[in-house]
Amino acid sequence: MIKNILDYLERSTEQFPTKYAVEDQNISMTYQELSEMSDRIGAALTSVVKPKSPVPVYMDKSCHALALFMGIVKAGCFYVMLDPSHPASRIDMILDTLGAEVCFVTEKTTKKAQGLAFSGKLLDSEEYMNHEITVEEKKKLEKIRRNALDIDPLYSIFTSGSTGTPKGVVVNHRSVIDFIEVFTETFGITSDDVIGNQAPFDFDVSVKDIYSTLKSGATMEIIPKTYFSFPTKLLDYLDDRKVTTLVWAVSALCIVTTLNGFEYKIPRYIDKVIFSGEVMPIKHLNAWKEHYPKAMFVNVYGPTEITCNCTYYIVDRDFELDETLPMGHAFPNERVFLLDDEDHLIDENQHDTLGEICVSGTAVTLGYYNNKEKTNQAFVQNPLNQLYNEVIYRTGDLGYYNKKGQMCFSSRKDFQIKHMGHRIELGEIEMAINAEDDVLRACCIFDQDNNKILGFYEGEATKKAITHELMQKIPKYMIPSELVHVDTMPITKNGKIDRKALMEGYEKENAGNE
Repeated sequence: MIKNILDYLERSTEQFPTKYAVEDQNISMTYQELSEMSDRIGAALTSVVKPKSPVPVYMDKSCHALALFMGIVKAGCFYVMLDPSHPASRIDMILDTLGAEVCFVTEKTTKKAQGLAFSGKLLDSEEYMNHEITVEEKKKLEKIRRNALDIDPLYSIFTSGSTGTPKGVVVNHRSVIDFIEVFTETFGITSDDVIGNQAPFDFDVSVKDIYSTLKSGATMEIIPKTYFSFPTKLLDYLDDRKVTTLVWAVSALCIVTTLNGFEYKIPRYIDKVIFSGEVMPIKHLNAWKEHYPKAMFVNVYGPTEITCNCTYYIVDRDFELDETLPMGHAFPNERVFLLDDEDHLIDENQHDTLGEICVSGTAVTLGYYNNKEKTNQAFVQNPLNQLYNEVIYRTGDLGYYNKKGQMCFSSRKDFQIKHMGHRIELGEIEMAINAEDDVLRACCIFDQDNNKILGFYEGEATKKAITHELMQKIPKYMIPSELVHVDTMPITKNGKIDRKALMEGYEKENAGNE
């Protein structure tokens, strides 16, 4: 029985010791090298932190980042990836929530880290990667492993929070093992595959890349982030590294087709394209399928709170531009169902009836770190079961069954959106805008038709000043595509901002300007 993801690393190291486990733009690491380096990191960590502690990693994604992840796990702790490109205020909020005692840094990120409001100890990753293991430390590692449980936390990924504070989803070993076992089997991922990693390591799509690789003995190629702005470099990279498998956000796939990348080159080895994060535009899907008629294309759905994905649909036919791509069916050992406003089950035969997408099973995660209130709101007792404890996750997404009984995504139930592959709470952006001195009130709306975030505000602030302020507080992908000044916010009879009236006014004004 597998109860720790380190079993994956150890088995693949035993089978493929000299095979490359991971490569980035600068270095490569074999399974043996990855295993030994993580041993050194884990051994050194045992003298610094206790098992089950959060250990943040403040650096760009790389081979060394993966080695740190594995070392942290060997020390019985769980890792938290922090993106150095994110504003310091956001990183500070995450570190404050974690209450971490230590944080890994590199030579490149040390200076930035010293400017954070972090009172813990900064650990030089280079020093830990070259640590010499003592006999006593080896015994400690062995004891930690013996005492490990599959319900121990493996990692935490912080998502956007409606109150302005990011929420840290905590995921245990069992949830990842349960998911990766069926994920690799369902889509035929083997040691022959080369997985092209697109997702940042603080985004849960990367979990599929990392653990599919370690489980199957494949190779993971970490694609430089900048290449997604230059399709020629991206496509050359995929071809040169013989990438077979893409587990990408929809927006990343669309970049290739939007910028006419295939006119330059069609990488030769791709045979699996698995996408998620947003609704895949049929026009872009058809363009990919046209160039890869024999490849498997899969639409997967699921929020971070249920360990990557809970449904999948292997595209088995051509779709018209006005058709909806199904979410498909639940992965094995996951139950995905729809509840109406009265918490009654919506049957597969109730076609086109909207309901909230809810998930039950081992994949449901441990909740939000150090945030009991938000955990209790989203991770709740199954209202269909009053007889024993059964925690489900209410996604806040709306779905329906099509005529074939396949579940389809409709929209968000609240003001949380999916944009550029990221899950975003519009409330977090509003809070950041409202913090600007000369802003009286702000309201953000996602213009789904044009795939952009609109930031409405009243007050004397300039758009330039607001944008400058936002760049200090939130990631670039959360900054509104357009800031719209209004004299006063329209209000509903309940005293809330009338979002419908805001959009109607915006559309009317823009129509008049055409």
